[in-house]
Amino acid sequence: MTSFAEKDSAKPSNFLRQVIENDLEQGVYEARKWGGSPGDAQHHAKGMQDPAKVRMRFPPEPNGYLHIGHAKSIWLNFELAKEYGGVCHLRFDDTNPEKEEQEYVDSIRDAVKWLGYETYLADRPSAPGTMQPHEYFASDYFDFMYRAAEYLITAGLAYVDEQTPDQMRATRGDFNTPGTDSPFRVRSSDENLARFRQMRDGELEDGAATLRAKIDMTSSNINMRDPALYRIRRATHHNTGDKWCIYPMYTFAHPIEDALEQITHSIATLEFEDQRPFYDWLLYRLAEGGLIASPHPRQYEFARLNVTHVITSKRKLRQLVEEGHVDGWDDPRIPTLAGLRRRGYTPEALKLFCERSGVTKSGGWIDYASLEAALRDTLDPIAPRAMVVLDPVKLVITDWAELMDSDALLDDCTAPVNPRDHESGLRSFKIGREVWIERTDYEDVQPKGFFRLFPGNKVRLKYGHTIVCTGATRDAGGKVVEVQATLVPNTKSGTPGADAVKVKGNITWVAVADAVPVEVRLYEQLFATAQPGSGELLEELNKESLMTCAAFAEPSLAVAKVGSVGFQFERHGYFVVDVKAADDGKLVFNRTAGMRDSRGK
Repeated sequence: MTSFAEKDSAKPSNFLRQVIENDLEQGVYEARKWGGSPGDAQHHAKGMQDPAKVRMRFPPEPNGYLHIGHAKSIWLNFELAKEYGGVCHLRFDDTNPEKEEQEYVDSIRDAVKWLGYETYLADRPSAPGTMQPHEYFASDYFDFMYRAAEYLITAGLAYVDEQTPDQMRATRGDFNTPGTDSPFRVRSSDENLARFRQMRDGELEDGAATLRAKIDMTSSNINMRDPALYRIRRATHHNTGDKWCIYPMYTFAHPIEDALEQITHSIATLEFEDQRPFYDWLLYRLAEGGLIASPHPRQYEFARLNVTHVITSKRKLRQLVEEGHVDGWDDPRIPTLAGLRRRGYTPEALKLFCERSGVTKSGGWIDYASLEAALRDTLDPIAPRAMVVLDPVKLVITDWAELMDSDALLDDCTAPVNPRDHESGLRSFKIGREVWIERTDYEDVQPKGFFRLFPGNKVRLKYGHTIVCTGATRDAGGKVVEVQATLVPNTKSGTPGADAVKVKGNITWVAVADAVPVEVRLYEQLFATAQPGSGELLEELNKESLMTCAAFAEPSLAVAKVGSVGFQFERHGYFVVDVKAADDGKLVFNRTAGMRDSRGK
């Protein structure tokens, strides 16, 4: 039998593909009646029949903005579903109303859509979620979860514990010490059911009681020592309002959500590996009670994405935002998808980075340079070029009038929009007596290996003329305020004989006459340490993570718009129009990545 991998040899194999292919070849889910199952499953599957035999899901909690680690999970789940002819759900795990907000729901929707996964497989209108957003909420299942909890109680598999949180922690034990049974563990099913309904009806105070599974307080896996299923929380939920004052724990809700949505392969990162025994325990118990269909979903774990100089903890990212250390959840220095997008990263670059990072069970750190490399590899073939001077000093061609018949005369120059795309056309700009150059392009005395401007040296103004440097003027503090040069006749780029004069230096410039003033923000990593998070968060911050330049750009950038593909500023790297500044009418460019990795050099 031909495997699915053989049908597309371009796709690198990984253990998740092997699992899915084996399940498909063995027909594990062929008996499943998609769109119908016990309990509320038919309702929650939208009541639609679907021939897909693979169902994945991306289940973020709406308590913050998605980050680069989520991008890998989104890419992995949606792409696997697409590859094997299945569907993937966007599901909000909204079981904690104290930390969840509609703002986060909206931001998650926007991020998934931006990555290209709002809908897919539009040629299969019979599949749920292909002609409309394939979207679900854990809170949609709260009624079913409550009934599942009552079933566990009546089956003697759950009890209401009225120990204090401190007492529960103390009796749970640790890795070296087994836990001890709660004194409330011996209650009858009827007593537990009555007490649980009092929790539901608001007759008990927050924290006064917790519903726990009755499994094994001596288990070597601490997660199996009677884990909590429900707690009392008087908090308004963004979706259900004040209907509930008890809320399910994530570890209880998550397997149920997977089962009701008939997920086949539940993918999680390695920190959830120790939770899998409870995941399976719960689904087996609910299947025994006829509440969910079999075969039920299975959970598989892969290594999370760790990138050097990057923090992905939502708690720490929230601290940076709320304490004002960054400019909101979309600050270009933080690894949220909103921040990466504002910085200039594209969906194609992030997907390529995720694919290159691989899917394994072993952890480790990936150098931030790999993320930048993916950006450069995707943008270089398509990004329009432009010359921009970030630290400008004026260069005066002192004999311009003599050779051009007028100081005011401007000469026309052209350059390819993208030299790798011959159909992209040409961009036009002027050259005149005065041009802006980079301050670092001049030295009084030639350093070793320096072939730009110093007295007596010839250089080419890129796409323009060759000049000979004659010197510079400095202010009282010694700072260069003007560089002087003379023109070498008949050396304009693109004209006959232009290459007759050989030079080693080639510098970018912008004519004073048609320069466009712009603000350029040069971003570096927010954290100075390669693996941040182990020490004091604020002490690890890079104090030079943002530098702002009052720059001059060639005229082609005057019409740059938000949402356009990033630009390559020749010599400097890749830049994008800043969306927030554009809202204020300013032309500001954010640096996405340099031309090459130069850290540590």
